[in-house]
Amino acid sequence: MAVIEKVPHVVFKTRVRDESVGGENPFRWQDRTTEEIFGGKRVIVFSLPGAFTPTCSSTHLPRYEELYDEIKAQGVDDIICISVNDAFVMYQWAQKLGAKKVSVLPDGNGEFTRGMGMLVDKSNLGFGMRSWRYSMLVNDGKIEKIFSEPGFSDNCPTDPFEVSDADTMLAYLKGA
Repeated sequence: MAVIEKVPHVVFKTRVRDESVGGENPFRWQDRTTEEIFGGKRVIVFSLPGAFTPTCSSTHLPRYEELYDEIKAQGVDDIICISVNDAFVMYQWAQKLGAKKVSVLPDGNGEFTRGMGMLVDKSNLGFGMRSWRYSMLVNDGKIEKIFSEPGFSDNCPTDPFEVSDADTMLAYLKGA
């Protein structure tokens, strides 16, 4: 796993609500750059293997949602969940979980995750290439702190979830 100082420059393919589109799917495509998302802001990012997967759905995203206001009170502008999933899946997952505060950001091609050095093969689970579980504090595009789960490897037989959680990040922010 490479150690990098700045988030990689990528263009995220997102979908945004647009009532002028009409129909049951009132969304349009909107490209968002790394600079738009992180420029001049202090942002928490947590990345996970996949939407609708057990730990990601029962604990990882819900706890960041629960602690959202407390984390924001520490001088954080946004909290973003990134996964190597497409925009449609990320939207439906956030809807199903009732996530209204944490932003979900699709990394459908894994470009951001690859640039972070966090792309791993999870073919042993039938997932293909996915993100290793981690969280980080990004300040104006610079990585201030990163918490990467132990055991980084392709086809890891377990799914470690010890340090990328919301409580660890909040404790770090309060002590920083």
